[in-house]
Amino acid sequence: MTTTDAMIEIRAVIRPARLDPLRAALRQIPEFPGMSVIKIDGCSALWVEQSEPGGIKRDLLDYTPKAMVTIVAPESAVEVLIATIHRIAHTGRMGDGLIWTCRVENFIRITTPA
Repeated sequence: MTTTDAMIEIRAVIRPARLDPLRAALRQIPEFPGMSVIKIDGCSALWVEQSEPGGIKRDLLDYTPKAMVTIVAPESAVEVLIATIHRIAHTGRMGDGLIWTCRVENFIRITTPA
């Protein structure tokens, strides 16, 4: 990582079953800086209303378990990291997830002396 490289945050919401294969694939990339994972529940915007009233049970079933992966990496590594996430997380079925990026204004490792 160069000190002139801008830092980018990559976030991906993926199926939990793809998490272990993703971690293994990312660890093969020399620029992989590590990641954080949060277990979340998500719902799609494409919910199809049922003709019968479903009440709270139907509403709760609309949420599915997902994993949110967060990686903060130098801009030069972002393309390969995103391509790897997409390749590993993609199943071709609805609900595979999302990937997005944001610029990081400040980046300080806590192990770095103040």
